[in-house]
Amino acid sequence: MIEIFLLSLIQGITEFLPISSSSHLIIFSNYTEFTNRSLSIDISLHIGSFIAVITYFYKDIADFVKNRDLFLKIIISSIPVMIIGFFLVQSNLIEQLRNIKLIGWTTLIFGALLYISDKCKLERNINTNLNYKSAIYIGLFQVLSLMPGVSRSGISITAARFLKFKRFDAAKISFLLSIPTLGAVSMFGLKNVIFSQEVSISILNLISILLSFIFSFVTIKYFLNYIKNFNLNIFVYYRITLGVILLSIAYL
Repeated sequence: MIEIFLLSLIQGITEFLPISSSSHLIIFSNYTEFTNRSLSIDISLHIGSFIAVITYFYKDIADFVKNRDLFLKIIISSIPVMIIGFFLVQSNLIEQLRNIKLIGWTTLIFGALLYISDKCKLERNINTNLNYKSAIYIGLFQVLSLMPGVSRSGISITAARFLKFKRFDAAKISFLLSIPTLGAVSMFGLKNVIFSQEVSISILNLISILLSFIFSFVTIKYFLNYIKNFNLNIFVYYRITLGVILLSIAYL
């Protein structure tokens, strides 16, 4: 049960903060013996985050007619990462990217990019300035998140900040982008579970979904409140510190 709590905590917090959920899960898996870690548990964690972001933005989603153009841009923006991600998973190339050296470098480099982008002016907002060109630009940046350590949330916020979107709007764009991405990951994972030997759904799966939902929802809420008043420096410092530690472990 403690393992499920820790995995849910890591998934819920790091999925939406610009610090990379996959790298933290990989690191903890490499240095901790998680006896309950499995494909079905991983999918349960993503389902919990998926339900959380839909729940938080349910008003935007419910008012589909008003926001139809926005969601079309979000879907278009998500197409590149889903296509390339599918190719990487099917070809097993994604597994070759899971090493501590790469995670260390991507954590460090993309932390620096986040810092630079956050110095851009705060001029644009999601309701009036997110056009199709901007959506495609952010979507192409999001492809980089397929490398562990980059952070899907971090790179999409970075791209939006380079386009001079306000911090709150950049984060909202990032969170809305997570809906089709997490949905695709969840459905693809469920398909693999169904067609594998691991077809049973246990109480641990339900607990994983619930805990991941709670941690994800709380993270979304408080992160959006936080960046209304503060910059992203704290996450940059965290990434740089983590990157230096990982590279020290890898090379020393």
